[in-house]
Amino acid sequence: MSVFIEKVGEGADAYYVPSMTGYAVIVLVLLVLLLVISFATGEKKFNAKQVAFSAAAVALATFLSNVKLFHMPMGGSITLFSMLFVTLTGYWFGIRVGLCAATAYGVLQLAFGPYIIHPLQLVVDYVFAFGALGLSGLFKGKKYGLYIGYWVAIFGRLMFSFLSGMIFFASAAEEYNMFLPLYSLLYNGGYIVGEAILTTGLLAIPPVRKAIEKIGKL
Repeated sequence: MSVFIEKVGEGADAYYVPSMTGYAVIVLVLLVLLLVISFATGEKKFNAKQVAFSAAAVALATFLSNVKLFHMPMGGSITLFSMLFVTLTGYWFGIRVGLCAATAYGVLQLAFGPYIIHPLQLVVDYVFAFGALGLSGLFKGKKYGLYIGYWVAIFGRLMFSFLSGMIFFASAAEEYNMFLPLYSLLYNGGYIVGEAILTTGLLAIPPVRKAIEKIGKL
């Protein structure tokens, strides 16, 4: 077993989570990406608090992404609210940090059970689709920004996943004798929107919402 991941459970119920070394790598990757984007955008002053909170959020999201409530046969799953913690980086710190953290999360997903059939599909599904979760940063400080930002981020990921399905998984639609756009929308929407609905229910719980707002004010 890799020093970066650990196996939990046995047989069909087994899944993998980052080891302590894996979490250290997550933090390191996020730190490097934040530094690169900070200097690329002319932001010379680096905010250590952004790194700490974003690294914690991405590490938690990576762990929860391995707790699968439902798994699709060709990649994609309903997880235990993993996308929420990625979108929170944008909600807390804005679009720049949000996109950076979400892209880092997508790159890290390649280490834990990726489903790859083509190099361009890898870029669309793991860089662009997951990176789109950072779009929540567009609604930082806005009224109902937590909800709107989350759903805009989810829509962004769904659009890239839908595009990937249209381009790279056409044979699957033919196998089921389905109209390709409908197949891609149903397949990807099933797990992405499914998790989003569960997460929206979680956010509707006042103590959860207040806790997120309180952390944001820090």
